[in-house]
Amino acid sequence: MARKPRLEYPGALYHVMCRGNNGEFILTEKEKPIYLTLIKKYKERYDFKLYAYCIMDNHVHLLIETGETPLSRIMQGIQQSFTQQYNKKYNRTGHVFQQRYKAQLCDKERYLLQVIKYIHYNPVEAGIETGLDYRWSSHGSYVYGKHNQLVDLSFVLGIFSENRVTAHKQYRAFMNIKPDKIELKIDEPDKPGNNEINRIVGRDIRIDIDTLIDIVCKEAGVSREEITRRTKIQKYSDVRKAVVRISEKYGSFANCELAMKLNLPPSMVSKIRSGDSKGTAMVEEIIRNIEHKGIIQT
Repeated sequence: MARKPRLEYPGALYHVMCRGNNGEFILTEKEKPIYLTLIKKYKERYDFKLYAYCIMDNHVHLLIETGETPLSRIMQGIQQSFTQQYNKKYNRTGHVFQQRYKAQLCDKERYLLQVIKYIHYNPVEAGIETGLDYRWSSHGSYVYGKHNQLVDLSFVLGIFSENRVTAHKQYRAFMNIKPDKIELKIDEPDKPGNNEINRIVGRDIRIDIDTLIDIVCKEAGVSREEITRRTKIQKYSDVRKAVVRISEKYGSFANCELAMKLNLPPSMVSKIRSGDSKGTAMVEEIIRNIEHKGIIQT
């Protein structure tokens, strides 16, 4: 059966996964820096952006945003070069990686931070003693500001704050919440419509933050653009509070993540969550209606 062509276009964001043939531990402590060097080589040649990486013993995770060069050519360069060097070094022939790499096309606005967290949590899930401080991932660059020519930090840190020190701090807070299992599809579903909104999540699935905001806005009869404006209009403020309150039950989001999505200071999100920010009758009505209608099922 012919392989399905990949969806490739400039500016596309991909979560790329490469596994050693038959699950073999091909990426030893000696091979990991070689693989990183090859990423750097082809990054300079093809001018793509790398937002995160994690090199485990038998597989690799990369988060790549392509430029004019398609992902297939980028990965062909990296994988073939590594295979040639590996086979020559160990006097062997044949495949080093398991078939071709896997690549999931991601919605940058909705999933960028989730995928970065997922990638950086790989050593934790594998039970590696150093956990998030694992040497062969890009997590350290985001936390400590370590100089790393490979990773494009500015865009991601800018999501948290324009101030670099604050951004590192808020990134750490974001990473302190362990991610739920996420599955990213090639074809992203449309935003919930009138007949779809009542079946957003199943019993064991946590809702994503964008869907949650869409649900609350729909119930309140406002647009997302309206509630994220810098305004003191009470109705929009109430909707933001409702999102934060409901997120406690149906999601696991860091204050900085909610703050970014709602255009609020993280301190305000914390205040709402702690109950220090008094809710109005409208906040309670929105929450009550959503739960009564079973719009979000748990």
